[in-house]
This record gives sequence, C-alpha cells and structure tokens, in this order.
Amino acid sequence: MKGVVATREIDPSYRLPVRGLFPLPPITASVFGQELLPAMVIPNIGGWVGGLLTRTEVEGAFSWYERLKKPSWRPPNWAFGPVWTTLYCGMGAASWMVWRQGGGLNGVAKVPLLLYGSSLALNWAWSPVFFKLHQTGWGLGIISALWLNVAACIGAFYPINKVASYLMVPYLAWLSLATALNFCIWRDNPKADKM
Repeated sequence: MKGVVATREIDPSYRLPVRGLFPLPPITASVFGQELLPAMVIPNIGGWVGGLLTRTEVEGAFSWYERLKKPSWRPPNWAFGPVWTTLYCGMGAASWMVWRQGGGLNGVAKVPLLLYGSSLALNWAWSPVFFKLHQTGWGLGIISALWLNVAACIGAFYPINKVASYLMVPYLAWLSLATALNFCIWRDNPKADKM
C-alpha cells in the first residue's frame, strides 16, 4: 500500500556483532543506557563543574590566565572544551570496557579501576588549584602525578582490554601537552599567585 511505512520493534536484547582482533563487551540498549552512557558522562561532570568554577579566571581580556606569559604554541582557549569532552568520553568508555571484562571491583579490574578513579580525582583537582588558587607550582605537581597515574592506568588496562588501553593514549598525549604548558607557565610567571 502506498503511504504505509513498515515499522519494526527494536529488540532490547539485540547485541551488536563484534568481531576482529579486539573483542568488546556486547552492547545492548539497556547496557548502553545503564552502564556505558553513565560511564562516559561521569568524567564530564567533573570537567563541567571545574569549568564553571574557574571560568572567571580564564575568560576575558583581563582574566588571570590571559595576563600570564604563555608559550606561543599553546592551544587556543576555545579548543580545551571540545578536546576535554572527547577525552572524557573516551576515558569513560575505556573504564566501562575494563569494568565489564575485568569483573568490576570484585575481579581483576579492581586495581585498574582504582587507578582510573584516582586519575579522575587528580584531574578534577588540577583546575581549581591552577586556575582558582593560582598555584601553578602545585598545579604542576598534580598534573605530573596525573601523567604518571594515567600511564600506569594504560598499562593496567592493557591485559584486560587492549582497546580500553588504546582509548587512554590520546588522554596521555594531551596531558603531555598540558604538563609542558603548565611547566612553562610556572617557569615564566614566578609571581602568578600574586596576580
């Protein structure tokens, strides 16, 4: 019949076929909504809160951050939001893969997930310390510890789920850039906490 559209019910137990070198946990509609999506949103919540808390220190021609001496190679301010959102989603997906395949906190994933949790805590602590408190030296210490933590996290994720460890590599690369930027700001602005 003309004008009639056939519809098909979506089976909530349908599992996406996954083949190849890197097996992933099966994803159903309920697993996506109840596990994967929250795992991707949780890291972003800390980023959003940190952004709201430190916005006045970053935005505007006379803000604290704009008055600092910064290297010419620093990324533009507008790039940080999209990059961090993408990284947080990848981190969350990686943690979910390890959670599912490693038995959660009661399985082999316990130490990798604790490392991941501590990386979130360090990540979320950095913005207020650096931007709100203007403590570039303490910020450098936190971000250096975070870099080591994420490197360990990648190594701990690898035996459980290789894709999860690969998803953390862009995060480590961005942290390398951010650590170098923090170092330059600390070195070139010895009185940043007084500004």
